[in-house]
Order: sequence, then structure tokens, then C-alpha cells
Amino acid sequence: MFGINAYEWNFLQDPANPNFKSIIYEKNMNLIRSFSAVRHYLGWARMESTKGRYTFNPTHEGSWNYDLIYTRCKQDGILVLADIKNCPPWLVDTYPENIKDIENAPLLYGLSKADPASYIDQAHMGFQFAARYGYNARIDRILVKVDSSTRWTNDPPNKVKIGMGLITYIECDNERDKWWKGLAAQQTAEEYAANMSAFYDGNKGKLGKNAGVKNADPNMKVVMGGLATADVNFVKKMVAWCRTNRGYRADGSIDLCFDIINYHYYNNNGNILTHQSATSGLPPELSMAGQIADSFVQYSNSLAKPIPVWVTESGYDINQGSYQKAQYVGDKLPMDTQGDWILRTSLLYIRHGIQRVFYYQLFDDTPNAGVQYATSGLAENGKRRPAADYILQASKIMGNYNYVSTINADPLVDKYISGTKLMYVLTIPDQQGRTGTYTLNLGTPKASIYTLKKGTDDAATTQVNTVNGKLTVNVSETPTFVQGTN
Repeated sequence: MFGINAYEWNFLQDPANPNFKSIIYEKNMNLIRSFSAVRHYLGWARMESTKGRYTFNPTHEGSWNYDLIYTRCKQDGILVLADIKNCPPWLVDTYPENIKDIENAPLLYGLSKADPASYIDQAHMGFQFAARYGYNARIDRILVKVDSSTRWTNDPPNKVKIGMGLITYIECDNERDKWWKGLAAQQTAEEYAANMSAFYDGNKGKLGKNAGVKNADPNMKVVMGGLATADVNFVKKMVAWCRTNRGYRADGSIDLCFDIINYHYYNNNGNILTHQSATSGLPPELSMAGQIADSFVQYSNSLAKPIPVWVTESGYDINQGSYQKAQYVGDKLPMDTQGDWILRTSLLYIRHGIQRVFYYQLFDDTPNAGVQYATSGLAENGKRRPAADYILQASKIMGNYNYVSTINADPLVDKYISGTKLMYVLTIPDQQGRTGTYTLNLGTPKASIYTLKKGTDDAATTQVNTVNGKLTVNVSETPTFVQGTN
């Protein structure tokens, strides 16, 4: 529940040596280890700057080393979701000058967005990526290509590698329902389903052996691109397209061209479903987050073969000029409120059945800028912000616990279990600086209270005695953790 969105330069680029990209920048890696997963914004052009010529280590655009990044993430126990997004220049250049945009739908200009075959170039890219970084070592090597040419003296050539066993999840583009971008960039649900059918398995193999992720690694999980509007009806239309155009599997389920449903939602006082503008961020409990999560999870559960639902973008700005701002609450700075609300977002999504969450993003896109999403970073200048502190501390406290139930609404009291151990998470679900108390019936003579702290690796721990197994706990808008001990 504690993933982060990040870029390759977050791993490899030391600000003191910006042109040296062949080793992990350990100062940043130490920050990245605060999170359980990374959604890697991966520009298609990095790996295929020239059509049909693939590079991964080093990439011929940017000279990045993806082998190194993914190997290190696996060593450090960090799951990677590789989001292959944006069109390469050779594809964008086929469009008229007035509609050239790297965020256009991923097909050559003039082709039909409704035809899976139009997306064969992206399907080829998906195959090559999955062949290299997936777990299938039995691929016909003749199908796997790299551009082994060098760009300058001592430039290391790319080498074919197969089944490196580094990536399990791959995402097909990003926010294809771009209503704000114009027709060249926007796809309908049916058009995006056609796109995903090509990317998933080469439209059931019709596009050739070297097209589609599943033709390289049948076990790699293909994640649909996160939806910007967060409207479950988009997914319903994609499923209907699959029913008509892909049919059914042997188990009676629809032959979907995605393994995971994925949407984006930023908690605020607008209405994403009607595109009503927001003026401020909101704590998750007061936003539409629960309502929208329920719509997706309930629909997934209605399928003959339910699939996981993820939220791969959420977060808050700290600059008060943004409509997605985390606010001043009592004596808390926006950065402190960002920490409270992000942790509570994960706790809310656990309650509503979302299986994985990624926050936007590791560092500010544009520090001090007042526009939306420019100051959403969870770290800065080599240090964690409170949100990342809380994430690291919460992971240590209860990373292996499973949610059981919510036993009270205000304060919110969630019950978790791990084997014979119980953990309670208590929160005031508000933005007024309220506090309160709640009496837990732990049934044990002692308990541990964990209080989150800014600027440290670990929460403060207090051992207390209960009274006849009961403990009255002080509760605030920052979650408190209580564990009963025998």
C-alpha cells in the first residue's frame, strides 16, 4: 500500500555528477527504500529512439541503465511496476505539426484507433521489454533484438538478455482517457481496449510471435493504464469489448486484455466524475475516495474471475497555490498534513479492498510552483518529508498485518491481525485538528502504543499497563497504533 512514482534519474543521477549514470545514487536509493514499490515512469523513446532498434543498457536516449535499476530494486525487495508511456519522436513526427504531442495515442497518424493492428509498434516494444526483464528464459532468441551499435568511442554496446527475472508487472501507457488533450491524445474505452489487446498478447497472437507482453512472458501481469477520470464505466466498456472481440477463456471467464484494473484519484473537494474543478485537497475520508474505490472493487468482484484493483496515482501538493494542496491544520504545516492524509489514504484503501497504491511522487516536479502536482514530493534534498517518515514507520510497525474490520467510525478504529497478534489503528477522520479518546478492550495486561514521529526512522514506542484488559487511547488526526501483548 506504500508505492511511489519515480523516474530513472531518481536512481542514477547524482546532482554533483549529472553525466555519470552508471551507478546507483545511494543517497536517493536510501529514500526509495522507504517504499514497498516503485511505479517507474518509463518513456518509450528511451528504449526505441529509432524505430525497431531497442536499447536498455545503455539507452540511446539518455544513456540510462535499466538493468542496474531493476536488479537493485529486486535485491532491496522493492516491487517495480514499469509504466511504458509516451510516444517516441519517430511516431510523433507522423502527425501534423499542430497536433504533435508525445501523449498522443500510441499509433501512427492516419491509422484507425479502433483496430488492434494499429498498435503493433507498441506491442513490439512490450514484447522486447518482457522478453528481457520477465521470467521466461525459453524465448526464441531470434525474436529478441537490441541495437548493438555504439554512439562514440568506449560507448558500451547493448547485448541481448533474456529472462532476467526482474519485472512482474507492466503498465500499458498512462491516462488514455485524456479528455483535456484533444482527439489525437484521447481514446475511448473501446479504442483503448483494442490498444491493450495488441499490447497484452498481440491481439491473441494475430500480430505475430514478437508482439505483445504475454508472448514473451505468459506470467507477466499487464496493468491497464491508470484512468484519469476514475469512472468504472470505462472499464465496463473495455470488458464488453473483450467479450465481443476476444471471447471467453476455458474457465468461462471473459478473455480480458488486462490482469489488473487501475485508476488515479487525488482526494479533493472537486468531482472527478463530472470534471468539477477543485479548490483544495481533502483528507481521504471526506473525499470521494471511498465511493469511487467501492465502485471499482464491487465491479471487479462481479466478474466471473475477479481481478485486483490498484490506484497508481494519489497525493497532495504542499504549495498553497495548488488546488490539490494539503492545508494548514491547527499548528500543522502543509507538509505535516500531507503526511497525515497520505497515510490515511492507504488505510482507507485497505478498508475498501484496493490491493496496491502508488503515490505521486518521490520528489517535487517543480519546487515552490503553485500549479497542481508540482510540489507533491514525499522527499526533498536527500531527506524524507513527514509522509515518507510515516510510511517507513507504519511499514515497520505492521507491514505483515492484514485488515480484519473497522470497529468504530469516529474515531476510526481499524483492527488488523498477524497470526495471534492484534493491532489497532486509531484516527480522527477530519481536518479540524480535533482530538479524542477511545477505549480498546484488548484483553491483555500490557500494550504497546506506537506514535509516529517526523524526522526519524522509527515511531516512538510506549509500553503501558491495561486496566482489566482495557486501554483508553488518545487519538488525533495522525494515526496511532496499538498492539496488545501477552
